[in-house]
Amino acid sequence: MRFFSDNAAAVHPKVLAAMAAADTLDTAYDGDALSRNLDGRFSDLFETPVRVLWVPTGTAANALALAALCPPHGGVVCHRDAHIQNDEGGAPEFYTHGAKLMLADGTAAKLSPDAIATVIDAIANDVHRVQPHAISITNATEYGAVYTPDQVAAIGSLARSRGLGFHMDGARFANAVVRTGASVADLTWRAGVDILSFGFVKNGGMSAEALVFFDTELAATTLYRRKRAGLLLSKGRYLAAQLLAMLEDDLWLDTARAANDGAAILAAAAGDRLVHPVEANEVFLRATPAEAAALRAKGFDFYDWAAGEVRLVVSWDQRADQIRPLADAIAAL
Repeated sequence: MRFFSDNAAAVHPKVLAAMAAADTLDTAYDGDALSRNLDGRFSDLFETPVRVLWVPTGTAANALALAALCPPHGGVVCHRDAHIQNDEGGAPEFYTHGAKLMLADGTAAKLSPDAIATVIDAIANDVHRVQPHAISITNATEYGAVYTPDQVAAIGSLARSRGLGFHMDGARFANAVVRTGASVADLTWRAGVDILSFGFVKNGGMSAEALVFFDTELAATTLYRRKRAGLLLSKGRYLAAQLLAMLEDDLWLDTARAANDGAAILAAAAGDRLVHPVEANEVFLRATPAEAAALRAKGFDFYDWAAGEVRLVVSWDQRADQIRPLADAIAAL
């Protein structure tokens, strides 16, 4: 009955089992055997050498990534509805020691090269103006829209031509991969992405996200930033265990597929109530306050997004028979 957020979903049993198996004496911080395996395992997944750091939250992953790409006097171009702009309590500005977020527009929170160029072309190259140093996109976006490899590559090409770093907030990266059917390499480093915040908590993990560096030199200073920020956990093996368990036998794709399929059930019932196309596991509906109240009276929990709009998020652990009652209730409005 709860469609408020996939952050509230259960932890996958295989993740809990992996954490239990890691409950043995080992080296502290990130020197344990599991943490040392992350680079190799993720390098295999992405088909290129990468450096991987575990962090406990998506906010930490995004903020550390931007700190690696942008100096305190610089700016990061992002969508005005991006999570780093609206939902991270100023953490990107805090971790970068004051970098400015430069806001661009785009349908369903997606950026395009033209939208980015509109922002940066208006900035005079002089000491009185904050200069752009990086671009950040979210895949899937805050409205559940998914970037294709070609769309990411177009932004990556712009970033390279302007000498800008390129970060991808992948809080729901698994859902985007499932939707496109593309390889993770084509959606990231082959398209020009320098750093990926690879989300696992929303997708069956407990308390671990992966910061994936395709530009591996950027990881060196981030090791110190992570420690200085108080994010170097003494028993990091429990975070590494979660990440490795999710990658085992493509569990991360199975859980994302289940969430996407569940959202499709709600989308089919919503019809012309849909505010945005449903491409991942988020569904945005037009609903009057009375209609939202009627759904809540039946026991359904969800988020009031904007005036006349609600957001429904399907989690990996919600079965079709648990989702259909909400679909029926929406269709009956």
